Amino acid sequence: MITLRHHVLTIVAVFLALAAGIVLGGGPLSDVGTTVTAASRDAAEPADDGGKADYSERFVSTLAPPVLAGRLADRSVAIVTVPGADEQLVTALTEQVGAAGGTVSARYDLRADLLDPDQKSLVDTLGSQLLTQLGSDDDVAADASTYDRIGQLLGLAIATKEAEGQDVSGKARAVLDAVSGADLMDDQADVERRAPLVLLVLGDDAGDEGSDAVLAGLVEGLAAQAAGVVVAGVTADGGEGQLGRLRADPAAAAVASVDGIDTAAGRVTAIMTLQRSLTTPGGAFGASGADGPVPLG
Repeated sequence: MITLRHHVLTIVAVFLALAAGIVLGGGPLSDVGTTVTAASRDAAEPADDGGKADYSERFVSTLAPPVLAGRLADRSVAIVTVPGADEQLVTALTEQVGAAGGTVSARYDLRADLLDPDQKSLVDTLGSQLLTQLGSDDDVAADASTYDRIGQLLGLAIATKEAEGQDVSGKARAVLDAVSGADLMDDQADVERRAPLVLLVLGDDAGDEGSDAVLAGLVEGLAAQAAGVVVAGVTADGGEGQLGRLRADPAAAAVASVDGIDTAAGRVTAIMTLQRSLTTPGGAFGASGADGPVPLG
């Protein structure tokens, strides 16, 4: 039976696609739309692209609550940020998690040294020491690379494969204390639960292969410990940006990605992708996602 929810989802998908096209300023029909519009109005009449974009934002924002309601019910999300992540966007995503019925278990702000290729020796030493101290050979792959290993250790501390979440263990607290103590992450208040879902919000794009390899290792490590990982960035991060480059890395097969979180459509997509990640890993969505603007189903 075709339900009202299915109708709403279909309509939202259409407008998400429209919104993504407006943000990008193009798409497969952009030339046609420009030609028809130019032919049907006076040449002196100014374009109102800003008004269209504003309408799309307001439309998606209005439909978001009923569409997202209950999608993350009884589920928790760990939010991980990299340096330069937009604070307003992180706040908006946190609110969207709540609107979908979920909770944010904690926020973990990574510091620049953790993602700086020049600090690889520090990260490698810390990872080796933690494995020795915690006896975590069963939890972390012995042959993991430097950043895959630290990603797995972080994942062990903040995430779980259990959909309902799990209590924070002694090992988890030890990892958080060690990573924070090495100034690789901001200090954490007491965290009670590990989350099945991880939302990693991108920030500054160093634009070099070394930094790309660091990010790929981290997300691959996190994915080894969590039920689902979504890497999210702004529209500019897609295409040739850092999210676009991550999508070309084999590590991306284990995580989902969303570009366009600087739009209402992109933030709705991020929440729907988190829900999907509980059962289906991977997928590239958003303004330039190869799998479409938004996951449906």
